[in-house]
This record gives sequence, C-alpha cells and structure tokens, in this order.
Amino acid sequence: MGLTVAEKIWDQHVVDTLDGRDILYVDLHLTHELSPQAFDALRRRGLRVRRPEQTLAVMDHIVPTTDRELPIVDSTAAEQLNALRDSCDRHGITLLGIGSERQGIAHVVGPELGLSRPGITIACGDSHTSTHGALGALAFGVGTTQVAQVLATQCLAVARPQQMAVQIDGRLAAGVTAKDLALTVVRELGVGGASGHIIEYRGAAVRRLPVEGRMTLCNLSAEAGARTSIIGADEQTFDYLRGLPASPAGADWPAAVRCWSQLATDDDAVFDRRLGIDASTVEPTVTWGTTPAMSSPVSGSVPRPEDTADPAQTERALAYMGLSSGVRIIDIRVDRVFIGSCANSRISDLRSAAAVLKQRHVAPGVHAMVVPGSQAVKTQAESEGLSDIFRDAGFEWRAAGCSMCIGMNPDLLASGERCAATSNRNFEGRQGAGGRTHLVSPAMAAAAAVAGHFVDVRDVT
Repeated sequence: MGLTVAEKIWDQHVVDTLDGRDILYVDLHLTHELSPQAFDALRRRGLRVRRPEQTLAVMDHIVPTTDRELPIVDSTAAEQLNALRDSCDRHGITLLGIGSERQGIAHVVGPELGLSRPGITIACGDSHTSTHGALGALAFGVGTTQVAQVLATQCLAVARPQQMAVQIDGRLAAGVTAKDLALTVVRELGVGGASGHIIEYRGAAVRRLPVEGRMTLCNLSAEAGARTSIIGADEQTFDYLRGLPASPAGADWPAAVRCWSQLATDDDAVFDRRLGIDASTVEPTVTWGTTPAMSSPVSGSVPRPEDTADPAQTERALAYMGLSSGVRIIDIRVDRVFIGSCANSRISDLRSAAAVLKQRHVAPGVHAMVVPGSQAVKTQAESEGLSDIFRDAGFEWRAAGCSMCIGMNPDLLASGERCAATSNRNFEGRQGAGGRTHLVSPAMAAAAAVAGHFVDVRDVT
C-alpha cells in the first residue's frame, strides 16, 4: 500500500514512539514573543535550547505597526518583547526583532527566506503554521508546553493524524482568488470538519495556484480544525525557492531538487477521507458570521438560521454581527478595511489590492490600512510604487506585523465597527471587543474600501 507525501515525511522524522505518540524530529522551529512561558520552563529546569541554530525567533503578534522610533506605550507588550530578546541572547537564537530589515510574521518570513522547504518538519506556537505546507513541508502549530518541548529536545510528541484529500479540479474564474477558494473549503468542511486530519490539497486548480496563493489555502486549514495541511512540491515550488537566502545553492541546488521531487503521494496511497470541489463554481466570498465557515458568495445573502446546520449558533452570530436574514452581501456597509495577516500580506496580495485601488479613493467614513507581512515585503512594495497607490487611495501604510488580525496591539476595532479584513479569523472580539469582522480577499477588501460596502470585485473595472 502506497503512502501520502505527509506520511513519507512523517516516517522519515520518527525517532521513537512513546505512549501511542510518535516522537518527531523538528527541522525548523519558529517562535515569537507569545511564548515566554516556554523559555521560563527551560529556566526553571536548568535546561538549554537543544539546537538554537534550528530555531528562528520573530517579533510579530504584538509589535506596533506605526512609527518604530517611538517607545512602545503598552508596558506589557514591551515586557514581552524584551523577554524574547533576553531569551534569544541567553540561548544563542537568531531574532528578527524591531529594527531588523527581515522582521515580520513568522509564516511570511520563513518562506521568503527559503527556510520553509519540501520534506522538512516545522513547529511554531501558532495555529496557522500549516501555511508552510504550501512548500511541501510538514508544519505543526503547537501549544506553549510543546514549544518548551521542542526548545529542550528538538523533538515533538504527536499522535499520528488521519489523512484527508481535498481534490480541487477545474479552473478558478477571473477575479476569484485562493482566499475565496480557502473560505469555500472551510465552508464545505465546517469548523472542526477536518479535526484529527492532515489535509493534502490536490488537483488541477491547486497546481495552477502560485505558491503564495497556496500559502493562503494552507493557512486557512486550521479553520476547519485540520492538524495541518500540505501540497506536494512541484516546479512552481522549486522556482519559488530558487535563489532565496537560505535555499540550497551551487551544486547543492540540483541535489535538493532531485530529493524534493521524490516526495510525492503514491498512486495507491489511501486517504481516510476525501472532499471534491469544482473550482469553476467558486465565487468571491464574504463571511457573514463569527466563524470562517459562515460565508456566502458575494452574489448571495445572509442565510436564515433554519437553513443552516446549527440554527442556534447562526442566530447568535447574526445578533453579534448586527445582521438580519435575507440581507444581500452587497448591501453590508463597512467602517474599516484591513489588508494584512499571515493569510494575505505577501507581495502578490498587495499587488492584487493595489490593482483595484489605482486611480480610486476610499469612500468617505471608511478607515483603511495596509500592514505588509514582513519588512522585506514592505520594502519591495515601496520599490514597486504600491505604497504610493495605497496612500493616494487614502489607506494608511504601516510597518510589518500581525496587527489587526489578532488585536493584541493598538490596531483594534471599536465596539460595533464593521471591518472587511483579509485575516483568517472572524471570531467574536478577535479584532477588538464588539468588533465585527468579515473575511475577504485583498481585492475584495480594496473594492469594499472604495464603495463603502461589499461589491463583486469582478464588476470593478
């Protein structure tokens, strides 16, 4: 019986089995300022970081995205950032902190440096670590206890997940993006629908996605409860990685490609579950509720509770969102627009939004902002003139960080404010207490900023 690509990588990294869980060797560990307890656990036990050269720390979740020359006003945030800096100094860990030209969100920085690559295992104390699966890596989001485990042992104890194939055939229509596809997958699976599974995205539509689009697709796998997700490496993967700072170079490059090319799912591999989607049926998508699974095509309307799988949950979501059944998606007005997050803050995302905004301006009363996923993305966008397009359109142009996606910094919604966001989560209070979040693609967010309400970006010329 054949194996999936995830099973092959898994088996190559098993060093032991203990109490029904496999002990996996971790090739790359990404950490950030939200894991101080993990370093404290090492300190209390007198332990050192096992392989500091295989750990990269970033400042992303709570960093301010405004003027970096100003002191950090939030004393708790300042303490956490200082604690990370001290821990990295103590253990010899590379830190991309405030002031670094490479500072940014872990799930943006890892791929753009070439650290994320086919066949490796990755761990990070963040649920959206599945993003790195777009490059053929087996990447796990872990909790604080497991972060300490990886720091101390360079290994991770994990129960072997089941395998799910999400087969996406056909072709996405013009104006439909990887974000729309990802939200459609989550809607089909439901919250928790992929719990206990590794999703492998397959099919012609997946192969046509650029690598950055694949990152968006893998990023949202967590919203269906997946343990992680993966896309087998191909020529697009190799082209993306070629020449990046940490990628193999010289004679090592062809050897690496030969090795990566062998990591493919066997024809007779067995999946525990399968889901099929026709990409040609996917439309620009907008969430209307308080989970990423609560979404509708932009041509649709807010559903009636009795027409959904959980009427009580839908009623609560609509009450929180201040929406009524039957309201057309295009009639929902927005107060704020946020383009950013590890789901959609890469250079291709900014290009997509800028293309909509060129020669246009944000509608009166709408507050819009762009937060690049890394300082490298910010620099590239500025060199391409994208930042000028955003500013001319009335957007704020910020420094890199998670920003409003998680609301652990000053970038917050006020209670009752409605936001079109390119984030991956729209939970109650996620962007600020009482804030109402609608998840969309960068192009859809830009179009909503101009119109002041949701519109079908395919109608914007």
